[in-house]
Amino acid sequence: MTSLEDKLKPYSKAIVRLVKGTVYRSFSVWEDVLLYQDEIQDHINVLGLELIVKKEEGFAFLKQFEDSEGNTLGLVSRRQIGFETSIVLVVLRQLLEDFDHNPTQFQASEKFISHQEIKEEIELFLPKKYNRIKFLKELDTYINKIVELGYLKDVSKNDVEPVYQIQRIIKEKVTLDVLMEFKLRLEEYVQSV
Repeated sequence: MTSLEDKLKPYSKAIVRLVKGTVYRSFSVWEDVLLYQDEIQDHINVLGLELIVKKEEGFAFLKQFEDSEGNTLGLVSRRQIGFETSIVLVVLRQLLEDFDHNPTQFQASEKFISHQEIKEEIELFLPKKYNRIKFLKELDTYINKIVELGYLKDVSKNDVEPVYQIQRIIKEKVTLDVLMEFKLRLEEYVQSV
C-alpha cells in the first residue's frame, strides 16, 4: 500500500494552498512557491492552470488557461458578484491605484482603509441619480462579500470601527481596462434611469 509520504513533493503543500486561493508573502508556503515555480507549473499544466507569481507585490495565484473561444476546463469556478459589490471593488481598486502613485506614500507598501473611509469614497464615486440610500444601507453586505473573496482583509484589533487592508490581488482581477469600462457602464446605467 502506498502512503501519503511516498507521493508528496517538496512543493505539494504550496500547490494545495494555491488551489484554495491566493498565496501571500506572509504564508508559510511562499518560499516553496518561489523556489519550485517551474515544478509547480509543470504539475498544474495538466489541470489547465497557470501559476502567476507577483514577487514584488508579494502574492501568487492560479489562473485558468483559456481556449480560442474563452472556455476553460472549469476547475476554478467563476462567481457572479453582483453590480453593487462590483462598485465597491472598483472603488477599492481605484484607491489602491491612487495610493501606489502618490509620492507622499512611497514608504508605505500596503493600503489600509477604515469602514467610514470606504463609505465616504463610495459616496463620492456614485453618480447623483443612483439610489445611494439603499446602496449605503447594504454596504456592510458588499464589504463582507469582498472580504470573503479575498480582496479585503479585516485587520481590526478590537477597534471601534473596522479597518481593512486592500489586498494587491485586486490589481490582477480588476485591471485598469476593467476599471475604465466599469466607469463607462455605470455612467450609461445612470443615464438610462
